[in-house]
Amino acid sequence: MTYTINNQIYKVIIERKKNRNSYIRIKEKDIIFVTTNYLASDRDIYQMLMRNEKAIQRMIEKKCQKNEKEEKFYYLGNVYDIIIVPTLDQFDIVGDKIYVKDEKMLNRWLESKMKTIFQEHYDYYYEKFQEEIPKYPLRIRTMKTRWGVCNRKSKTITLNSKLIEYPESCLDYVIVHELSHLVHFDHSKEFWETVGKYFPEYKKYRKMLKD
Repeated sequence: MTYTINNQIYKVIIERKKNRNSYIRIKEKDIIFVTTNYLASDRDIYQMLMRNEKAIQRMIEKKCQKNEKEEKFYYLGNVYDIIIVPTLDQFDIVGDKIYVKDEKMLNRWLESKMKTIFQEHYDYYYEKFQEEIPKYPLRIRTMKTRWGVCNRKSKTITLNSKLIEYPESCLDYVIVHELSHLVHFDHSKEFWETVGKYFPEYKKYRKMLKD
């Protein structure tokens, strides 16, 4: 099946399951995925797409924006062009261009900067807290759904490695957020008051990380 929006033809992939509800997702910018029940006919699905066309358009636009961002190299909120020079011996940044020997050199540099920057910001905000809180070791890893995790059981605070792509203020918000969980292990009014106490602009950067 295909479906046309604004003169653009999209392939529709249908998956039928034993579920009551139907779902529309855009996993690729030019493909519409529909999950529905076994009783739904192609006509039913087509009508459902018509009813939800505006929502589908928004999902496609969001997917295109995400794909465009993933194709670029972001570092602390700035966009850089990566220039591969096989004969290069050391890493170099000139303006908005990063010169590296290969991807391996780029990843080593990024990992090193991540460890240093994340730890420096973590230490800075930990010292700002007036409440008596433990200092958990900092971990860094890639996470799909969370920017940070405060784990009282393992006594660790974990930050999402993708924060290195965003402005440092986003990193600061997440650090304060996780440290505040050592004061209030919930998302109560008191918790957000603690976050605001140490990072007054948290709403701005929280929104930036959600977009």
